[in-house]
Amino acid sequence: MLGRPSLLLSRSGSFRPENMGQNAMAMIGNLCFTIFVVGVLVFTIIAATYQPEDPLFHPSAKITNFLTSKSNATFRADDSVVRTGEDFLGVNQTAFTTFINLNDVDVPANADGGGVTENNLDCSGKIDDPVDCTDPDVFHLLMRAAIEKFKDIHFYRFGKPVRGSNDSSCHMAWRFRPKEGKTAAFYKDYRSFVVSRSENCTLDVVSIGDYHSGGNARKRKRKNREGSDRTLGKLDEGFEKVTPKTEGEPIALPVVGEAVNDSLPVVESESSFGNGKYLIYSGGGDRCKSMSHYLWSFMCALGEAQYLNRTLIMDLSICLSKIYTSSGVDEEGKDLRFYFDFEHLKDSASVLDQVQFWSDWDQWHKKDRLSLHLVEDFRITPMKLSRVQDTLIMRKFGSAEPDNYWYRVCEGETESVVQRPWHLVWKSRRLMDIVSAISSRLNWDYDSVHVVRGEKARNREMWPHLAEDTSPEALLSSLQDKIDDGRHLYIATNEPDTSFFDPLKDKYSTHFLHEYKDLWDDKSEWYAETAKLNNGNPVEFDGYMRASVDTEVFFRGKKQVETFNDLTRDCKDGINTCTSSS
Repeated sequence: MLGRPSLLLSRSGSFRPENMGQNAMAMIGNLCFTIFVVGVLVFTIIAATYQPEDPLFHPSAKITNFLTSKSNATFRADDSVVRTGEDFLGVNQTAFTTFINLNDVDVPANADGGGVTENNLDCSGKIDDPVDCTDPDVFHLLMRAAIEKFKDIHFYRFGKPVRGSNDSSCHMAWRFRPKEGKTAAFYKDYRSFVVSRSENCTLDVVSIGDYHSGGNARKRKRKNREGSDRTLGKLDEGFEKVTPKTEGEPIALPVVGEAVNDSLPVVESESSFGNGKYLIYSGGGDRCKSMSHYLWSFMCALGEAQYLNRTLIMDLSICLSKIYTSSGVDEEGKDLRFYFDFEHLKDSASVLDQVQFWSDWDQWHKKDRLSLHLVEDFRITPMKLSRVQDTLIMRKFGSAEPDNYWYRVCEGETESVVQRPWHLVWKSRRLMDIVSAISSRLNWDYDSVHVVRGEKARNREMWPHLAEDTSPEALLSSLQDKIDDGRHLYIATNEPDTSFFDPLKDKYSTHFLHEYKDLWDDKSEWYAETAKLNNGNPVEFDGYMRASVDTEVFFRGKKQVETFNDLTRDCKDGINTCTSSS
């Protein structure tokens, strides 16, 4: 008992006024340390669980959301058209920063009333003489006529005019983009100009032909020194092109309308083949799946090939899923070049067709002692294969789905190491040329609406209001505040009988995909070029091609009205599935 008072006194001593400052500092220090520890813990949790909005880091479970989702895009949400590299480029990512307008074109001193007066004023008996298309004044005349006529596009470059189909015709090409374009791409057009000469020597543009009517101004692809095909030696150098672009460096953009050279790459020589390193994926369950599934898996293979610095051996013969075919069954033997831009791929990455590869392999592998490294487990990561020195790495996939899907290779820890090079895969420029032709016939000045009907409109349990909300009467009511009267209206729809929309003709000039079938019929350029790729056999303009063109024309409308965002209360995936993005 005698010791307790002294103990209390010693304790109470710490609360004396002269010690309060030290106590306060100690408490503040402890509080700051606690806050620091909590902050580190929170940051660690966020860093471990955060997934950036970058497709390269998405787990494969998010494949459909990444490839098909887009706000106000029921096309892609319905898995009809795959997003490719050009879809991820911003509209402002262009190699050009200025466009050409009337003020940039010289007006000759002898111009009169919009025409050009020739320097030689003695026109007696020369009215029908040939027009000199190479004359700079004629060049300026044609440029001014084009700029004045096509008011809804930006001109970025004009080609020098050349003689047309007769003495009064000149052909001229130009590169352009629509003024309200939402895609990062350039388009090329070349047209025929009819030029007249009056008795006072004045030259005037009488008329301008239709889209791609000036074929003499079309620039043809030049062959390289080895011939028409790209060589493997050249391909290996292409690895330098696929590294990420530095800030401020121009980004490669598709140019729709140029001649396409998608001939197959070939091996330069036996020595270059033997010195090469290759990767091939064999078998698996990805065949005949949707195009989004196919591309997701193919991009995994291409990403691994680039990570390993190897040439990817690819099968250009793909199986088109029955969801896109008119026969209702899966169809083999479709050429990848029908759907994607193989010229851009082979110019940007090291790839080789497997038919050519196996022919060369059979010819040289025994003589040159070329070796093969077989991998039959997708869980063997690309990182574990980085030191393999064998000529060929073959990943062989079994028959048990889904473990035999190619994209399984890029799951897990590989997701943050092997990047899918989306910038290498673009849509077929032949298909995009059809899109450009349709848009040009509408002068790039139209609005668009997407009307989903078909099976969904008939399934009232899942979509109870869709049929009524997409009826002509309902459409007229919904569009009256969105689309001005008298506008050209492109209707993208799965409704087979387009006469269903006839009531809309009272307010709009309506247009549908089938109206432009001359762009892919047996007299079209598309028909001739795809038949050439197909060993002379005609190619069907299949469901995926139709969806691709329909979708892209829709997205080029100045105003775009979507079914499940603008026309109906129903959800695009059925009742009770609406999200903020739908």
